[in-house]
Amino acid sequence: MPEGPIATIIRKKLTSGLSPVRLEIEDDSGRHAGHHHEGGMDGKAGGESHFNVTVVSTAFEGQGRVQRQRAVNDLLREELAGPVHALSIRALTPDEAASVASAPARTP
Repeated sequence: MPEGPIATIIRKKLTSGLSPVRLEIEDDSGRHAGHHHEGGMDGKAGGESHFNVTVVSTAFEGQGRVQRQRAVNDLLREELAGPVHALSIRALTPDEAASVASAPARTP
């Protein structure tokens, strides 16, 4: 499924600002159908208003979780002030991402 215009802007800004080795953008707006914040850029139901992003970048090395969150939020300031209502951020260094990928699965 192709990215919508907001996801495309998010991709461009994060790529330009953080040079990620991995960037995943998930439009999670469909799970929020009927909420009063629904409607992203065009104001239509199902619009791009809720996103989950995973950013893996060397730019995060030496930074704590809050600093990483702020870096992403600063890059997406315009979108967060307008069409994007919710943004879940997972910001990792390449080493952290490799550790997570190689960790054994947890059992309940």
